[in-house]
Amino acid sequence: MEFIDYYKILGLSKGTTAAEIKKAYRKLARKYHPDINPDDKEAQQKFQRINEANAVLSDPEKRKKYDKYGKDWEHADAYEEAQRKQQASGGFGGSQQRTYTSRGGNFDDSQFSDFFESMFGGGGFSGGRQRTHAQFKGQDFNATLRLNLTDILTSQKQTINLGEKKIRLTIPVGVEDGQSIKIKGYGGEGAGGGPKGDLYITFEIINNTQFKRVGKNLYQTHEIDLYTALLGGKETVDTLTGKVKLTIKPETQTGTKVKLKEKGMPVYKNEGAFGDLFITYKVTLPKNLSEEEKELFTKLSKLR
Repeated sequence: MEFIDYYKILGLSKGTTAAEIKKAYRKLARKYHPDINPDDKEAQQKFQRINEANAVLSDPEKRKKYDKYGKDWEHADAYEEAQRKQQASGGFGGSQQRTYTSRGGNFDDSQFSDFFESMFGGGGFSGGRQRTHAQFKGQDFNATLRLNLTDILTSQKQTINLGEKKIRLTIPVGVEDGQSIKIKGYGGEGAGGGPKGDLYITFEIINNTQFKRVGKNLYQTHEIDLYTALLGGKETVDTLTGKVKLTIKPETQTGTKVKLKEKGMPVYKNEGAFGDLFITYKVTLPKNLSEEEKELFTKLSKLR
């Protein structure tokens, strides 16, 4: 198995921070995204590698194993378990024991390759016992699917190109930004007859509306003039499904909130259920007053 330097793929060094990993991933994901590079197989391969690198380095546990075990990081748990059994029994097969070390207490890539080959795939540890072969699940793949907020108001089907494979999936209604779904068996090939890995698709939702989304609810600030705020009136506001006319009560203060029930986002995997839309009124003051208007406001102030 060829060693893949995930740090190099993201243009980073081994001691980089989690924030730097996130920033580098987002920059490269945008650059090589299939939507920006249609029919560019090289860009698609780079995009897949970028997602693969981010999936490992952005996960503290996976990154720790990768830093320690290199290309064999996915078999780290199996190695450590075998090492514990070896220490408890005095060696594999009761007659032969091998110890692998390197500077700093970590194995280098070639030593781990030798270890896993001898322990699971090659000669094994002999000593009268029958050699066994371990099965390992294939590597999980990761991909990012970018959608507009208006794309997730209803469930829809999309086709994703994964190299030579095409996957048709249903996008759940109301999916959240950063949410992931698993597609079983669409990852890398397993080792030793093990099952294929899985494909994890992370959704990146771009808000192409004027609303602020928090879960299933939406928020919007709506300006009203001083006279409407004082005397009341009618105002038309936008919602995801069209315009709605609201009645403004007299003496409405700036910062007043009103709730439009079931005018928010559709609820995830629950078509027909919706969150709410919250409108916050912002009272705007008139500008460039005429002398007559100033006199009237002065008279009004004296009445108070």
